[in-house]
Amino acid sequence: MKIFGSAWKKAFLVASVFAAIGVNNHAGASVDIAAADIAGSGKVVDQLDGALLNGDKFQFQAEVSRLMDIIINSLYKSKEIFLRELISNASDALDKLRFLALSDSSLLDVLKELEIRISFDKTAHTLTIKDTGVGMTKDDLVKNLGTVAKSGTANFVSAMQNGADANMIGQFGVGFYSVYLVADKVRVVSKNNDDDQYIWESSANASFTVSKDPRGNTLKRGTEITLFLKKDALEFQDQAKLKQLVSHYSEFINFPIYLHTSREETVEVDDDAGDEDDEEGEEEEGEVATSGDDDDDEELEAVEEDSAAPVEKKTEKKTVWEWQRVNEIKAIWTRPREEVEDAEYNHFFQAIHKDSTDPLTWIHFVAEGEIEFKSILYIPSKAPHDMYHKFDHKRADVKLYVRKVLISDQFEEFLPKYLNFIVGVVDSDDLPINVSRETLQENKILRVMRKKLVRKVLEMLRKLSESDDGHGDDDDDDDVVQVDEQAKDKAKADSSSYLTFWENYGKNVKIGIMDDPANKGKLLKLLRFKSTKSSDKYISLNHYVARMHPWQDTIYYIAGESVDAVEKSPFLETCKAKGVEVLYLVDPLDEYVMQHIPDFDGKKMQSITKEGLKFGDEDEKLIERKRKLYADQYDGVLSGLKKVYGNKVSKVTISKATAVDSPAVMVTSQWGHSANMERIIKAQTFANPAAQNPAAQKIMELNPRHPIVGKLRDLFATAPDATETHDLSWLLYDAALTNS
Repeated sequence: MKIFGSAWKKAFLVASVFAAIGVNNHAGASVDIAAADIAGSGKVVDQLDGALLNGDKFQFQAEVSRLMDIIINSLYKSKEIFLRELISNASDALDKLRFLALSDSSLLDVLKELEIRISFDKTAHTLTIKDTGVGMTKDDLVKNLGTVAKSGTANFVSAMQNGADANMIGQFGVGFYSVYLVADKVRVVSKNNDDDQYIWESSANASFTVSKDPRGNTLKRGTEITLFLKKDALEFQDQAKLKQLVSHYSEFINFPIYLHTSREETVEVDDDAGDEDDEEGEEEEGEVATSGDDDDDEELEAVEEDSAAPVEKKTEKKTVWEWQRVNEIKAIWTRPREEVEDAEYNHFFQAIHKDSTDPLTWIHFVAEGEIEFKSILYIPSKAPHDMYHKFDHKRADVKLYVRKVLISDQFEEFLPKYLNFIVGVVDSDDLPINVSRETLQENKILRVMRKKLVRKVLEMLRKLSESDDGHGDDDDDDDVVQVDEQAKDKAKADSSSYLTFWENYGKNVKIGIMDDPANKGKLLKLLRFKSTKSSDKYISLNHYVARMHPWQDTIYYIAGESVDAVEKSPFLETCKAKGVEVLYLVDPLDEYVMQHIPDFDGKKMQSITKEGLKFGDEDEKLIERKRKLYADQYDGVLSGLKKVYGNKVSKVTISKATAVDSPAVMVTSQWGHSANMERIIKAQTFANPAAQNPAAQKIMELNPRHPIVGKLRDLFATAPDATETHDLSWLLYDAALTNS
């Protein structure tokens, strides 16, 4: 921790304001305090008014008065931030004490507990925050709470006028004054080891009073701040509301935070009247026993049995007060990764993501360089059902902390939208508390953090994919060595893990290839497809390349609606005959993605449904001579079919990569839409038929060795205008169009 960094100094303008607790109860212990005792605390507070009347009166610095006026009148929509500011500063005061105690352990002799306690009084309408931090002397109270750097106030006023987020109040060193959003009077009691206990009080006017506490040293050490709540801020004396706010903003503060809570329990009570009735009953039974005759023995026994039956005891409800810890979850990202168990990682994920399942994998690392931060990033084991609904508006669930204080859970710029499934935390000690998005952008900090986070996510995915693919590589850039040395990856070493990832988030990877050209090379290695040689299992592009024929220099693919549909395609006939593997692109995104992948590992990407299909095992000159020979022999068919089809096809030609069993296929030009792409475009929800581009012109390629084509050659030679010729021509067209 950089105790004396510039950001720390700014945060410490009022860092020591919140410290102290004189309660001797230990963490989480149930305290039998009646509600009347809590209500009585307000009376104790009011007894201090007399002492304050005789105290020293000071005038606020002009900038402070101006600042409080702005806060009270302008930031009313962000009231709850006051609690975050107070807890954050209380934590700073405790941190400072712990740091000083490293060189002087006697500082802790008077009070060893380092903690924060929050209580409320619904009768007096007060909210109290205590901590056992370093505390303040009288001079500290005057200087820290009565003055503020002029530049801080000026910058804050300027930022507010320019529409800055009110949540960023603390970055200007004026976070303490947010208490006036909810309180019309504030009382601060503080005890430093080097001074007596003093009281500071102000009602948000032009002055404040400081006096020695007539009660003596009740705190032992630290600070207690009491807010006298405004009428429109009484929600902050509700224990459920307070617990929710502490959990949201300060869940991972280093020190325990206790909230004074009440609950009802049922207890047994003495029933004196019932005891008297029982005694009278016993006397009556005795009289019956002595005065009755022998014939009444059975009745006597019945009476005795009734009197021996247990008497039901009375109960009543009683209110019990106790200190409940509200930040049980540990900030595990601050611990050495070797000390964190898998169960802790799983529990932490469930806590921050509000999920009951374990994550698929995670990465825990420390980044160093221009900006230092710690982070844990998770991949949930299952994508939400609405993962791709309003996809552009979904952002990763990555929370930003500064010294374990939540700053924002809506930093959209941390990760690109294609990584919106990532869950995790980022925590930096270097950033100022309440750092704003604007500040990050101005200092180029966000760009640096984003780059490192994206790199680590892709590294995590690479590690996970290697367990499935078996073709790993070390392609990390040299400039991330420092990060990598401190990184810890957790990837389950079975192939089903990456399969689970791909089935849930495969579309995200494809979107990343289109949206993130800088990382396209890494993302390409994450792609998975089924193929002619692996119709029941996904393979990677690396895997495809590893088992290519020695003569093969092209990666072939075919797009269609489903695996079953593409497996029936006549385009596969030649490829299967040659033993060439063909990737199946059956996701609607696949063809869009292929427009961004001209090649992979030096191998050209080629659709087998488009013209110009070639195989590297053939003599191109020989193939061309054969095509010309067939073209001469079938010239009448080629020209005749073109005349029959008209604009239905752009041309009719002899296929170079002739189908084995089909008479003809319809191909498209290299830059035209395939039949599958046309189907996808037409099916789009907001497609406008009137505004669509004209369908791509089809090219009919004939198989000259097929009997139907031979029959047509004879018909066009003898009866080109005959009905039979035209009927067979259209039958060929329909069959080719359907199969393509």
